[in-house]
Amino acid sequence: MMVRQWLRFGGPLLLLAALAGLVLKGGTLSSLRSDVPPVEELTVERVRLAPGSIAVRLVNGGVDPVVVAQVMVDDAYWTHTITPARTIARLGSATVTIPYPWVAGEAHHLRFVSSNGVTFDHEIAVAATSPTPDAGYFFAFTLVGLYVGVLPVAIGILWLPFLKRLDRRWVHFALALTGGLLVFLAVEALHEGLESAAAVAGAFQGTGLVALATLGSWLLLQAFGGVRPEGPPTASSRLRLAFLIALGIGLHNLGEGLAIGAAYAQGAVTLGAFLIVGFMIHNTTEGLGIVAPVAQDSPRPRQLALAGLIAGAPTIVGAWLGGVAYSPLLATVFMGVGAGAILQVVGVLYRVVARETDGRLWTPLNSLGVAAGLVVMYGTGLLVAG
Repeated sequence: MMVRQWLRFGGPLLLLAALAGLVLKGGTLSSLRSDVPPVEELTVERVRLAPGSIAVRLVNGGVDPVVVAQVMVDDAYWTHTITPARTIARLGSATVTIPYPWVAGEAHHLRFVSSNGVTFDHEIAVAATSPTPDAGYFFAFTLVGLYVGVLPVAIGILWLPFLKRLDRRWVHFALALTGGLLVFLAVEALHEGLESAAAVAGAFQGTGLVALATLGSWLLLQAFGGVRPEGPPTASSRLRLAFLIALGIGLHNLGEGLAIGAAYAQGAVTLGAFLIVGFMIHNTTEGLGIVAPVAQDSPRPRQLALAGLIAGAPTIVGAWLGGVAYSPLLATVFMGVGAGAILQVVGVLYRVVARETDGRLWTPLNSLGVAAGLVVMYGTGLLVAG
């Protein structure tokens, strides 16, 4: 009986495979193609600069293999080597190494010419030596992650004693403010995910990848998040909500750390003191969002410390990954996952506050709280804009 059921399931799949093989191998497509040249696509995924050398990682996101025939730097053909091969298969990649005396601080234009004469351009806006990963390199990123992720969240958690002394309606205001903070973070993550998706090789469908990562993380947390809307709120359910908020913020901060590490590794920004201070102020509000649900309870210090690490430590991991192995594909996935996680937390927070207020959620004070959360995140975000 079980065998027959599997045959019923597998039969259509076998017919589909046979049909696909007939189309691909039967000559139908080749007759339609005629003498039209293939549509080629190459995406520059990463550029590393060393003294007298430029290394470029290319990804083929098109349908057909692409043969890199020539390389131009600043409108001049230049000698180069390509590994593993000059022909890049669909979804494959290759590294082009160009011995070129680039000039620090200046712009350089790269052009890759395929065997069919199709050109692919990339601009190095400001040339700078790419950092070499070593112990000091990772230590520097660890410090940056602590400064912009872990410590600001920890400082925000210190608002718990202040929240505990507030009247319940002001605690609800703080929860509403948390909702505003999270909505802003979710929109920010989606925006950054779509921006990085534009740089993803076409075959990977960057926009679809954002949707898949967002909905996938939302569904995963929806199924296993551990906070259910049934029943009256309890101290344990509010603590689980605090940890869920920390998790959503942590996934967002993973993408933020990735962007910081990549920007530093590519010489796009200088992580000066003002920028770090801006990130610190921007992220301190995240700690407030974590402790708002437990304002009427007495969580243990180690529980608060763990929540802070869940929210802040991913910034360090993201900075490591961004500095060593950044790719638009990775950034797109991380930003999508962060957006989905935060949106799921917003839904849980909404239900929890609605239960605590007996359905009277949108009072003037609570509405003002959501608006205040959006304004606070926008205002502090101005410190790190650009």
